[in-house]
Amino acid sequence: MARTPGHALTRAAQRRREALLGYVLVAPALLVFAVFVFYPFAKNFRLALYRDKLFGPGSEYVGFSQVTDVLGSADFRQSLWVTVVFALMSVPLGIFLGLALAVAAHQKLRGIGIYRTIFASTVASSVAVASVIFGTLFNPVIGWLPWMGLNPQPPLLQNPDWALPAVALVTIWQSIGLSFIVMSAGLQAIPDEVMEAAQLDGARPWRRFWRVTVPLLSPTIFFAVVVGGIFAFQAFAQVEMLTDGGPIKRTNVLTYYIFTTLREGQDEGKAAVLSIALFVVTLALTLFQMRILEKRVHYAQ
Repeated sequence: MARTPGHALTRAAQRRREALLGYVLVAPALLVFAVFVFYPFAKNFRLALYRDKLFGPGSEYVGFSQVTDVLGSADFRQSLWVTVVFALMSVPLGIFLGLALAVAAHQKLRGIGIYRTIFASTVASSVAVASVIFGTLFNPVIGWLPWMGLNPQPPLLQNPDWALPAVALVTIWQSIGLSFIVMSAGLQAIPDEVMEAAQLDGARPWRRFWRVTVPLLSPTIFFAVVVGGIFAFQAFAQVEMLTDGGPIKRTNVLTYYIFTTLREGQDEGKAAVLSIALFVVTLALTLFQMRILEKRVHYAQ
């Protein structure tokens, strides 16, 4: 039966109403993003071209000279290096431990649900709570190191060589829960028939893990690496609560460097340059991961 022009007009009007309803529903979220995300982000580019006056209120236009001065400074290079090292310490180990716990909890054993709950419990804690817990554990007087008979000098969080690994340990513990949940979801998506076929072919557990589980889980691992890298470059609370960027700036990650630039110097232009640099570095890291690491990802057909 052929459609009449009136029927086609009615369908077009219905589609327009549905599209309008969709825009109305999305409008509040777009407004929030415009006010609290897009506008501050765009304003950073203007602030980066102005430098606060040393004497008197206001700021002066300096163009791109401030950008080159800030990005060429030793403090920026050190902070960027600290951030990269922190990400390399926390992201791979956090993903590996989450995967190991997910594989252990994927076994069909009685009461395994209790262990799954325990393994995922860290996702319910905030970074602040984890920092308070580990700050107490690392305390040189009442912490767990004196209880174990260890008394490093200087104390762990004041040691230039161990402060950053200690902060990374807090991040790893706090992120294991999310990594475990993501990896568990990926494992549940792997068909049991594939694992049974590999077992019937005589593949040992370790070989099945590397030859079957990891390739089929590669999209999930890739997702965890990208998200974990972004979170690592945005780390702030654990540094603020445990080390204040010290000792001798060994834990002065980029986000904390931006914070101290505003808190101590009240230099909005310099902080804007650092914020843009953090965005560019994070974007470049994400694009690099998507261009290089995604080539090794196996998507099941």
